[in-house]
Parts: sequence; structure tokens; C-alpha cells
Amino acid sequence: MLKKASVTFALLMLAGCARTPKSVVDDVGKQIGAGNLKSIQYSGSGYIYAIGQSFQPDDRYSKFNLKSYTRLVDYDKGALREEDVRTQFENPPRGGGVQPVIGERRAVAFLSGDSAWNAGANGAPAPVPAAVDERQVQLAITPHGWVKAAAAAANPSMESKTEDGKQMTVVTFTLKGKYKVSGFVNDQNLLEKVDTWLPNPVLGDMLVETVYSDYKDFAGVKFPTKIVQTQGGFPVLELTVSDVQPNAAANIDAPEAVRSAPPAAVRVESQKLGDGVWFLAGGTHNSALVEFKDYVAVIEGPLDEQRSLAVIAEVKKVAPNKPIRYLINTHHHFDHSGGIRTYVAEGATIITHEMNRPYYEKTFAMPRTLSPDALSKNPKEAKFETVKDKYVLTDGARRLELYAVQGNGHNAGLLIAYIPKEKVLIEPDLFNPPPPNTPPPPAVSPYTASLQETIKRLKLDVRQIAPLHGRIVPVADLQKAVAPRKKG
Repeated sequence: MLKKASVTFALLMLAGCARTPKSVVDDVGKQIGAGNLKSIQYSGSGYIYAIGQSFQPDDRYSKFNLKSYTRLVDYDKGALREEDVRTQFENPPRGGGVQPVIGERRAVAFLSGDSAWNAGANGAPAPVPAAVDERQVQLAITPHGWVKAAAAAANPSMESKTEDGKQMTVVTFTLKGKYKVSGFVNDQNLLEKVDTWLPNPVLGDMLVETVYSDYKDFAGVKFPTKIVQTQGGFPVLELTVSDVQPNAAANIDAPEAVRSAPPAAVRVESQKLGDGVWFLAGGTHNSALVEFKDYVAVIEGPLDEQRSLAVIAEVKKVAPNKPIRYLINTHHHFDHSGGIRTYVAEGATIITHEMNRPYYEKTFAMPRTLSPDALSKNPKEAKFETVKDKYVLTDGARRLELYAVQGNGHNAGLLIAYIPKEKVLIEPDLFNPPPPNTPPPPAVSPYTASLQETIKRLKLDVRQIAPLHGRIVPVADLQKAVAPRKKG
């Protein structure tokens, strides 16, 4: 009897050793019903996070209630539609992500082939070509998308790993000739986790980890009812799935306005605020330039290298023959720090709050193989000057003052810049002036209130607000924004 059992065990071991990446993928496909699945729609609720918008470095990202979430995926056409409705979670507001949310905020994102767009103002399509790769990857790392992508991949590899005490079979392939995708399959032939990496201006090759659990049967198709995705080590989505519709009707085609849209050009529009002071706008994020006797300082390196290169070109046009000695970084949020590496490559010293330096030294050292930038191609050591409460740049004639904003919930290390001669205050995120004649929001933003309190505390004589989002306005607009609202 013992001999027979030993033979059976040996045969099972041989059978296990004979598994190939293709057979593992096929087994997963059969288990979850991927063979005849052309599309799927799943819905649920939970929590959603704004990546890179934490209150301080190395904190979790700012969190929102996910009142509803629906994703429709068309595998045949490589298309998806994703809609989320979020409400305020942080109370009081803490971090970025356009807080506070008054009522509900809805976002709709689309992909169709090589076109990506969002639902913009009044539902009009807003092309976002930079999102194409990320959305194609997100489609391919859904459970059924992973089966289909892995089955079509050339030369997938396979290995065995232990995860949380469980033996897992890991099948890895390359998507779009660039993105490594690893699927972790358990002993029930269910996909428990997918790891991949996406380029990020701050984090470099950023790990995207998606964990699937609590699979249930929906009309012959198995689908996880718990989905958690982390990016850069922190959650971005925690979803409890309540409804799944296999082979849901899908008609996701890119509008003509999206298909025919020319490549988005990076515009930098300089506006003179005074002798040697320039406001550098032309997009969603602004910068500023302050000239000194034999150098210049740029305030803010937002978004990415492309934006920073365009701003640097404009700086060299309006202030020729003066090197960029300093780049002033107002805070660590990804949309405000994604371009600072470009200034390090240019030879500039980064001035930032003291809490940010260890974070930047860590992120600067992260690998950048997916989207190499100028600094990774020609490495040099970053130089920092740090701010605790106040920092002054001066050459005797020109004076630029930096202050830490105390007690604001947006960011623990947030800096504002004040130019006494022109009486201009440059600030990020606390007050984003809307277009003219826009009705005021129903409640005063605590972030905006903190800016007004800071101006009073520091006794700054401000004439103009130059925001790093939005348009230049007189200080009276800030005062109106924080005025008490009339009831009723």
C-alpha cells in the first residue's frame, strides 16, 4: 500500500513538473471562464486614493470614499470605460487630490485601442494621450485580461514562489515589448496577484501590485469580489465588487475629436510681473522666475521632464546668460515635484522643506529603465538647501522670501514665496482662482483659509496672488474667497 502511494505521489510530482507557462495560463482560463468572455462589466464600492498626494512624504496617499465604481472592459477591441463617484473621507481634509470634495465628484475615463480620453467639462471628450499605455496595462492585468495577454505573449517564463506561506506559480511575460507582467497563480488555478511596473516621474520604475481574492461565480464566470491595487507601495484602490456582468454590451469607440487630435504641445507663456520677475504659465501648472544679479531662481518644477524642459527653454529666452542656480520646490506632491530632476541635471540646487530631502534622495536613487530621463542618462549628485520656517535669497538688491505654511492640512512641508518689491505672493494649491465671474463655492476651503491666516501672521504686504494653478489675481480675490458665506 505504501509502495503504491509512493508511486502515485511520484507520478503527481512528474505531472506537476511537466507544467508549462502555457498550460498554467490555460488552466487559469478554464477555471475563471475566460475562453468565451469577450467583455465584462464589474461594479462596487470602497475607497480610492490620489496617488502622490499624501500629507507628508512616505505617508499613504489621500483617501476618498468610493461611493460607486464601474469598469466596462471590451477585450476584443482593447477598450474600457471606468467611472467613479467619490466623496470626502478625510475629516478635516488632509492631503491633496482636490480636497475638500463638496457633495460628490464624478470622473469618467476611456480607452479604445491607442486612444485615451476623459469626460471633460459638460461631457466633452478631453484627449489624454499620455494615459494610453497605463490604461492598456490596466486592461491586461484584470484576471481575464491577464489570461488573454499571457496566452498571446511570446516566450512567457514560469517559476515557483512562496507568498504568505503559500506556494504560487508565477507566470511572467512582456506586454507591448516593454512592461513586465507577473501573475501569481494559486493551487486552485486562480490568479491571486499581478505585479507590473509603470514609469513615474517621481518614483521611476513604479511597482503596481493588484491583489485579487474572494472569487465568486457570476453566470459561469469566476471573478474576484475583493480587489486591492497599490502603486509605489501604497493603496490606490480598495474595491468590494457587488455586481459582475459577463459579456456585457460594450460600444466604446474613440470620438473623432480624440482620434484627430494633434499631439499635445507643451506651452509656456511668460507674463512679466516686474523687473526680473516672470510668471510662467501655459498649462495646468505654473512656475515663476526671479532674476538676481548673476543667476536666476525658478519656483516649481511640476509634472515631468517635458514640462521642465519647456520652462527651462523659456527661462533662457527671457533671462539669457544667467544660470539657473536654484529650483524652489513648494512641496512633494507628485504633480509639483515630477520635474525637479530635470533641474538637477541642469546643475541647479533644490530648495525644499527639510522633511522632503530624505524622500527625494531615496526616490532619486530608484531605477528608471522604462522612461530614462536626463539625470538617469548622465547621473550627478543632487544638491539641496532646506527650509524649516523661513529662507531668504538675496543679492543685496533683489530679495525672495520663502515661508513654511503652518497648520495647513494640504501638505506638512508646504512653502510659499513672497517678493517684497513687487508685493507678489506665489502659492501652490491653497488658493486656485477660478475663471472670472465664477460663483464662489458653498463653503470656504480650509486650505484657502490657512493661506489668509499665514499672510496675516507673517504680516506680508501682498498686492497680487500668483498661484501655481490658475490665473494671477489681486489679493482682494483671496479675501472674497475666505469671506463668510451668507446662509440661505
